[in-house]
Amino acid sequence: MKLLVTIMMLIGFFGIINAQKTMPTDSMTMKLWPDEIPFSNGIIGEEIVENGRVRNIQDPTITVYLPEKEKAIGAAVVICPGGGYRLLAIQHEGHDVAKWLNELGIAGVVLKNRLPTSDNITDTSEVAMADAHRAIRMVRYNSAEWGIMPDKIGIMGFSAGGHLASTVGTHFDYGIVDSNDSIQKITCRPDFMILLYPVISMSEEFMHSGSMKNLIGKNPSKEQMLRFSNEKQVTVETPPTFLAHSSDDTGVPVANSIRFYEALHAKGVSAELHIYNSGKHGYGLGRKDGTSHNMWPENCAAWLQDMVINK
Repeated sequence: MKLLVTIMMLIGFFGIINAQKTMPTDSMTMKLWPDEIPFSNGIIGEEIVENGRVRNIQDPTITVYLPEKEKAIGAAVVICPGGGYRLLAIQHEGHDVAKWLNELGIAGVVLKNRLPTSDNITDTSEVAMADAHRAIRMVRYNSAEWGIMPDKIGIMGFSAGGHLASTVGTHFDYGIVDSNDSIQKITCRPDFMILLYPVISMSEEFMHSGSMKNLIGKNPSKEQMLRFSNEKQVTVETPPTFLAHSSDDTGVPVANSIRFYEALHAKGVSAELHIYNSGKHGYGLGRKDGTSHNMWPENCAAWLQDMVINK
């Protein structure tokens, strides 16, 4: 398993120079599952897009934004927009963020994953995670062509997208070796995580009830609540993590980020937590109102320089 990861890293290393010579500057959108889509009943419904948000996603995709080759540093981030597992705020927590990452020389990959509330889903609790796992694998699979180092691929999430990202960071595999799909044979472990005002827990103490109900139902079993309470799933293999949250967030309590940071620290996983006085919830890259939460992109860029670019 580890040999496969090493081979992928070597391929990425030797392919990165040639890839950057032909690196496209416009975004490109790719289907996650070009053939059979898992956890789908085959019914094709209507996807709804309005005001930078998308609902009832039928055919999940990634949209890849590659930085200018002069800026590219060989890293990528899969971005999971929030929306309570009901919709995706795909513009201000997706495409806008990908363009910001490009300014840092990092490829931004916007995930348009299926949601538990989509009308063609057979397993509501598993479908988003399956799509996010696939997105990580696809970026690694294409890393040489896109000028990306396969050991510098992270995941980022906002709100419920933060729950999805932290789920991937605590529930991953190193490749499905018996799969007939070459992409599925690749590890889906992210190398780092960036979590913004994330939903983390399904604990009744500080959960976001809407996300919980949409993901695992109104009356989930204790096993389901434990499985998707990601602060309880941290291990020494959980990736290094940057967290940012506002103390005045009444939508998703700041305790979600605090408990996850504590769990990471307890396992010796490198983590950085920023708690801002202001911001409330759902601010994306910031509201440009002069208050403290607007500092998170600058803080995150410094963390990326320290943890990803310099390594």
